Amino acid sequence: MTALISVDGLTVHRDGRPVLADVALTVGAGELRCVVGPNGAGKSTLVAALSGSLTPTAGTVSLVGDDIAHLSPVEQARRRAVLPQDHVVGGAFTCREVVQMARYPWNRTPRNAEDDDAVAEALARCDVEAFAERPFATLSGGERARVALARVLAQRTPVLVLDEPTAAMDPHFAESVMAVVTARRDEGCAVVAVVHDLGLAAAYSDTVTVLADGGVVATGSPEETMTAELLGEVYGVAMASGVVAGHRVVVPVRPPRPRN
Repeated sequence: MTALISVDGLTVHRDGRPVLADVALTVGAGELRCVVGPNGAGKSTLVAALSGSLTPTAGTVSLVGDDIAHLSPVEQARRRAVLPQDHVVGGAFTCREVVQMARYPWNRTPRNAEDDDAVAEALARCDVEAFAERPFATLSGGERARVALARVLAQRTPVLVLDEPTAAMDPHFAESVMAVVTARRDEGCAVVAVVHDLGLAAAYSDTVTVLADGGVVATGSPEETMTAELLGEVYGVAMASGVVAGHRVVVPVRPPRPRN
C-alpha cells in the first residue's frame, strides 16, 4: 500500500503548552483513517497540520512523498482537499459556484478540461443537484455540509482531509455521506476523517487513531481500538461495544430508566 500521508513526530505548542505531542501516523492509498477522541484532544490541530495551514513546532507532514512545508499552496491543493468544520462562504455564490471553486488549483493545466465533469459528478454524488442554483447562504447546516463535501470531491485530489463530514446531518444523510467517502477510498484515495460519532467510525473506518491529551493513545482496526475499556478511559464515561447486524456499535452506558 502506497503511503500518501505520513506524519512523523508532529508536535504543536500553543501559548507554551503542547497541543499535539510526537504524533505519528501513515495513511495509504485506499485507506480510510478515522480520528476520534474527546474535545480538546488535538483533532482539529491535526487537521490544520495536515492541511498545511499550521506550522508545527516540530515534526513533519508529507503529502504524496513530499514534505508539505516544501510545497506551494497550489501544489498542496493539487494533492489534498480539505473539508473544514465550518462551511462559511462570503458573497452570494450559488452552490454550483461554490463547488466550481475547487477547480482553481487546476487553472492553466491540462486538467482544466475535467472541470465541468468534475463539478457535475460531485454534485450528483452528494445528492445536491436539486439546489445547485440556490444561494449557498440559504441552505440548512446539513445541506451546506453536503455542498462543501461536493467541493472537496470536485478538487479530485489523491488525499482527502475531512473534519466532521457528518456534522449537522440526520442519520440518512450521515450514512450517505460516509458511503460517498468510502467510495472515494475504494477509488484509491487516502482519507483522514475526524469523526465524533463513534458508531460511524467503528462501522466505516479501515483504521482508527484515538487521540487524547494531544497524543496518540491507540491506532489499529476498529476491533482493536473501539473497545469499551479503551474508549471508556479516554472519554471518561462507561462505554458498551458490541456487534449488531454485522457492524460494531459503541454507545455510552446509561442508567436504566425508572419504570412507571
